[in-house]
Amino acid sequence: MSTLAQDTSLSFEKLGLDDDNHGWSEHAPSKPTVLSSLPSRSNILSAAVLELTLGPAAEPQSFAVITTADRKLHLLDPTSPSYTVAHTYSSFQDSPILDVLALDQQHLLVASMSGKLVLYDTVRDEVVVERRDHSKYVVKLASHPEGNTLWVASAGWDAKVFLYKLSRNDVRLGEPAAVLTLTSIPETLMFVASPDDGKTVLLVARRDSTFLHFYAMPSLVAESPTLTLLGKQNLAPHSNAWISFTPSDVQICPTDASIIAVATSTTPHMKLLIVKLLVPTEQSSLLDATNVPGPDGTVTQASQARAELLIQDREETAILVNVSTLAPQTQYSTPRLVWRPDGSGVYVSSDDGVVRGIEATTGKLMATLQGHDPGSKLRCLWAGRTNANHGSNSDSEVLISGGFDQKLIVWHA
Repeated sequence: MSTLAQDTSLSFEKLGLDDDNHGWSEHAPSKPTVLSSLPSRSNILSAAVLELTLGPAAEPQSFAVITTADRKLHLLDPTSPSYTVAHTYSSFQDSPILDVLALDQQHLLVASMSGKLVLYDTVRDEVVVERRDHSKYVVKLASHPEGNTLWVASAGWDAKVFLYKLSRNDVRLGEPAAVLTLTSIPETLMFVASPDDGKTVLLVARRDSTFLHFYAMPSLVAESPTLTLLGKQNLAPHSNAWISFTPSDVQICPTDASIIAVATSTTPHMKLLIVKLLVPTEQSSLLDATNVPGPDGTVTQASQARAELLIQDREETAILVNVSTLAPQTQYSTPRLVWRPDGSGVYVSSDDGVVRGIEATTGKLMATLQGHDPGSKLRCLWAGRTNANHGSNSDSEVLISGGFDQKLIVWHA
């Protein structure tokens, strides 16, 4: 390589000369507003903005759904400058709520630390059904519509994943359709689509494993539904360490469903990975890398090593960004991240009270948002577009952060 070409290559690597096309977009949220509308002070556990209907005569409306350590769930009105409380639920869960999922505009599925799932009807203002299939912490919920069927998956610290099959015409939570028992605790899960055949696949990331595990969904007409392992993708393909990190939070890019952001459990600082999904299909999963024949048609140790190296190289190429976020954390932290709605970057949590914004294409630190108490743990983040500016711009970008300093902060441009 010539000296000029080498210098140009280094300039692209260090300075990002082509960043104008896909860099961190302007007008990012940076101005904090500490909300004082919550009726009581408590640690903030989760935050999301969901479309819900309250009451038989009400119209669907966006609400900021906030859960706190005092077992309460609050619905805040984002059209109000102070995010006034529209409704507070305090009686339908017996322990702090860790995740909330809107199955439609009328039904909320609420997961708690005790392992109980509660399906709540916001129009009738009543509990539809309660289930306690998990024996401890339900940390993540996910749903996916398929025709008139709604699949719901839950991950718990009892090292189990439950899959529920609901009817979209009559939303009821019955017995699990399938149960997945893992060798370690699942940290997160989500439904993804295979880019090859478009089929839905359940992605599961679990503790003490650098792999993303992909499971084939059961048929809608199967008498005994099961989740079948299709394959896995290593996020540390060339690592010699036994365990280097856990993929603690995984979020799909809002502008490209084949790209995910991964917040890891690495200490003393969180590492961020931007990764292209290598979703296996039912056909490709049959090709076992440890049984690939050599040139003479026999499986040898050399042919196995070559096949495994090819897979590792493909997995390494799929890692687009691998950077330290400088966000401090310990082995007891709860790493969290959210994408900006335009996909230009992500925000990550920390244990020092600072929200950091990372550019998705380069891994550069682009924003350092200080509003929480120094040294406090951030537990939840949400990013999206609302009419929080209360002016002519009805779809302004908003970031919501909450943590163990008992502060709920709305950041806007």
